[in-house]
Amino acid sequence: MSSTIPLDEARAVRTGEELDVPAVDAWLKTQVPALEGTPKVTQYAGGASNWTYRLEYANRDLILRRPPAGTKAKSAHDMAREFTVQKALKPSYPTVPTMVGLCQDPAVIGAEFYVMERIPGLIPRSRLPPGLRLDAAQTRRLCLNVIDKLIELHRVDYKAVGLESLGKGTGYPRRQIEGWSDRYEKARTWNVPSFRYVRDWLEANTPDDIATCVIHNDWRFDNVVLDPEGPTEVIGVLDWEMATLGDPLMDLGNTLAYWVHADDNFLMRMTRRQPTHLPGMLRREEVVAYYLERTGLKPASWTFYEVYGLFRLAVIAQQIYYRYHHKQTRNPAFKNFWILVNSFDWRCRSIIKKGGR
Repeated sequence: MSSTIPLDEARAVRTGEELDVPAVDAWLKTQVPALEGTPKVTQYAGGASNWTYRLEYANRDLILRRPPAGTKAKSAHDMAREFTVQKALKPSYPTVPTMVGLCQDPAVIGAEFYVMERIPGLIPRSRLPPGLRLDAAQTRRLCLNVIDKLIELHRVDYKAVGLESLGKGTGYPRRQIEGWSDRYEKARTWNVPSFRYVRDWLEANTPDDIATCVIHNDWRFDNVVLDPEGPTEVIGVLDWEMATLGDPLMDLGNTLAYWVHADDNFLMRMTRRQPTHLPGMLRREEVVAYYLERTGLKPASWTFYEVYGLFRLAVIAQQIYYRYHHKQTRNPAFKNFWILVNSFDWRCRSIIKKGGR
């Protein structure tokens, strides 16, 4: 199967985002003296948050991650934190990439960066990779494997792997509601709702932490790597930038905010970024039931977590639209994000009134 399905590949480096290859090569060889030759450097698409490059040596295939140029907010692009989380998790959670080295000396390329082993494989995005055909039974198996990897992460003993300092302790749900509400206020424009009803409801119905564990905080199909030889199997989990200690049901709520069905309304389908519309994929309520059955967690109500996930996604969309509205970006893809924000408000209200499903 792997011979007919193209692996996820990098492309030519974008103009203005070139890497100082001699500097990186010299530094890397202080970490890995056995590296042979100089690397072929390409860049992965996306990279709105951090820039990601592939370094192909004769004897090693590596990935370099760095913040965008001009980054001011270190907390949003903390390379050391991202590196440390993955290195600590690796022995207990083998699907994280293998870390190679962390550079905190800005004299090398002007920013912190880290290097890890590349995991060659397939990445499912809004659609499955070209050439990959799964029937409904295989799609269901893929879906369950992705959920199982999230459950496996939530079962990691964060104290045993040395990640006690990753979070701020109990009170995670309340901190999240307060934080995202504040971000929404700062990003609000005239053409979006106040979300006051939803925010008041979330604040009034915030539960205590149901548990504390390592959470990924951006768990989506396009952050997993599939085995080319058995594409229902997950062999890698990427993008640990937002990982922290927190409530596992908050992590699941974030995940399901991106979970769009084929029969959802038009506006919801506009937000789809992963292949959850395919026959065989579990529906949102089935994911929740499966997760709760496997973990034994028993929330008083799922409604809070579902509404929270959608509100958080609405804030993310509004933060992007705010930049477009104020001409900080001219990407036309963001022009109608304000409509999506309005639809999220309606959907949250609807779920609250129905008691959540």
